[in-house]
Amino acid sequence: MSAAAVILRRACRDLAVIAGAVGTVLLACHVVLGAAGIHGAGACAALFRESLGTRYGFSESVVKATPLMLAGLAVAVAFRMRLWNIGGEGQLYAGALAAAWVALFLPRCGIPRVMLMLPAACAAGAAWALAPGILKASLGVSEILVTLMGNYLAMLLADHLCYGPWKGSTTFGFPMSDRFPADADLPTYAGTRVHGGLAIALIGAVLLWALLWRTRWGFQVRVAGSNARAAEYAGYRIRRDVVVVMLISGALAGLAGGVEMAGVLHRLQPRFSPGYGYTAILVAWLARLHPLAIPPVALFLGMLLTGGEQLQVSAGVPSSLVDILQGLILFLALAAEAFLRRRHGEARHPELSGSPAVEGSGD
Repeated sequence: MSAAAVILRRACRDLAVIAGAVGTVLLACHVVLGAAGIHGAGACAALFRESLGTRYGFSESVVKATPLMLAGLAVAVAFRMRLWNIGGEGQLYAGALAAAWVALFLPRCGIPRVMLMLPAACAAGAAWALAPGILKASLGVSEILVTLMGNYLAMLLADHLCYGPWKGSTTFGFPMSDRFPADADLPTYAGTRVHGGLAIALIGAVLLWALLWRTRWGFQVRVAGSNARAAEYAGYRIRRDVVVVMLISGALAGLAGGVEMAGVLHRLQPRFSPGYGYTAILVAWLARLHPLAIPPVALFLGMLLTGGEQLQVSAGVPSSLVDILQGLILFLALAAEAFLRRRHGEARHPELSGSPAVEGSGD
């Protein structure tokens, strides 16, 4: 059998496994909804109809997918090097806080504020990820714990500012900032809430793909993620790359927060994110850490979030069921990945498992 035939046969088997996982997800949705006393098939059909079948539903799916794309890219670049950055939510909040500060307090300087908000958001997200990166590179401290704690710090800081010094004078006592000036808004498209952040996210996906697959540094990152000892033996500076990757990851997550401020909310609110930083982990896993696969996966989950919100109104579906369905999707995706890896007898994506890239190793 020729090599092309073998590759084609293997691809068909992979697609069959993936299709089986998708079918299992739909069956699981039917069972879960049925257990809640809801007609499963009708609810699943309504979910797709409400999120894709109407102009409003599709536009809202895109709005929710936009921060998921950026946060998913943030997770993917870190996970590629086996750096488990669980702090996307905190870095997203840090970026939002920086963007809000620019919008509310930076004096007018002849440049639209939105052009300064987004770089500030990137810088704040990167700064929030810097400490975990340095601790990991220098002392081997677990980035999981440090970035996870950073999430709570950033969210509590946002709460403090909304209830305290940044509380607006025109919000009728509600804990939020005043509305940002008009020049702090991203442009929107065709009378919907879809905004310029979508273009930023798509460009970011292409640039990250080019960085990881078309540059020498990206090759080093992927090698370090696959085999840290081989990367050390080849003379790659793993410690330095750990810090750089964490900075890039934090900057992308911070940009997601800045885009939410400038494109959707236009004011700082407490707990404004419905967990985009955590859902981004699911996005990155389902996309198998490939930047170009993240936008469609983010759109799928954005559709699920939008459809779930609509089902709460039209069919009385509890919001917790949407979280259950997301968990089922992640579980079945991981099961399909493990099955394919075992079937092929090789570590298809070693960067998805194993120990972190740096465990006190030298440069």
